Amino acid sequence: MAKLIELKGISKSFDGEPVLNNINLYIRDGEFITLLGASGCGKTTMLRIIGGFETADAGQLYFDGVEISEVPAYKRQVNTVFQKYALFPHLNVYENIAFPLRLKKKSEEEIKKSVGDMLKMVALTGFENKSVSTLSGGQQQRVAIARALISHPKVLLLDEPLGALDLKLRKDMQNELKNIQKAIGITFIYVTHDQEEALSMSDTVVVMADGKIQQIGTPTDVYNEPKNAFVADFIGESNIVDGVMLADKKARFSGHTFDCVDGGFAKNEPVDVVVRPEDVDVVAPEKGMLTGTVTAVTFKGVHYEIIVDIGGFKWMIQSTDYVAPEQKIGLYIEPDAIHIMKKSEYSGKFGDYSTFSDELEQLSDADAAEEF
Repeated sequence: MAKLIELKGISKSFDGEPVLNNINLYIRDGEFITLLGASGCGKTTMLRIIGGFETADAGQLYFDGVEISEVPAYKRQVNTVFQKYALFPHLNVYENIAFPLRLKKKSEEEIKKSVGDMLKMVALTGFENKSVSTLSGGQQQRVAIARALISHPKVLLLDEPLGALDLKLRKDMQNELKNIQKAIGITFIYVTHDQEEALSMSDTVVVMADGKIQQIGTPTDVYNEPKNAFVADFIGESNIVDGVMLADKKARFSGHTFDCVDGGFAKNEPVDVVVRPEDVDVVAPEKGMLTGTVTAVTFKGVHYEIIVDIGGFKWMIQSTDYVAPEQKIGLYIEPDAIHIMKKSEYSGKFGDYSTFSDELEQLSDADAAEEF
């Protein structure tokens, strides 16, 4: 796929506070790319700069090889779907979708065909005469998407469009959005703080923190090969411990020397070690590479979430086998389950589950409703 959008050295501040810091990124034609990060990381500001709703303080923005930083939003081949769909309550479904074509003075025959095509694509055929105020959240979102796509933009920007939906409908719409993107073949640039959403929908994920891009890659890449402790912690659950690379494919952490699959580090270089909770086998203490005491067990439906104290550091383990609190267990870790990362500014800030709770996660999700 060819480059369609390119950001070169994009920076932006609000009231003297940097929100984007020297962003360099290219987006390919026909790609589903997701900007993923916590509240305040700059992802929505980047989306608004691409859409023409904000102007960067520094850097250049290219569209199809042409610099467009000064091009107003209405002249860009880009449409946007926001979390609040901004439908016209006094117009029915048909007229909401037809609105962009009426602004362009298209004929009634062309409008009728185009609206019919859009209704079919978003599975709303037969809803033409319904008031948008009587529709469900998911149906309203489909109307907003149809309205955004009817004028055939080259890029669709989606700013947390599923945030107002309940969990089941949200998952259904994730599949629908991906199917729509594949069917029409245009570029989708999607903003979310939901890691699962990003991993399940995207061709490419851009992980952001503190106004900077931390990692760009496929969903598999960013999950299995995180670049630093922030990415490892933000994408799924991770145990992140201090370690030392003794040699290629040989790491020491938590008082034990492990075989691993990583190399290229200096001898005795301090590193961050990532072990995903699902990659740890619970065994008898005498068979474990590490041993610890269970401090908490939570049933999650498909597995138990087990917190284990190992030398004062709290590990999370996910297992289908139940173990009781206060029980001493062994942990067995295969070499390919150990991922080694270089130390970074985020080292030591993540990966210990001493203060972990679902309640804290829910509070974090609620806070993420507000975004730069």
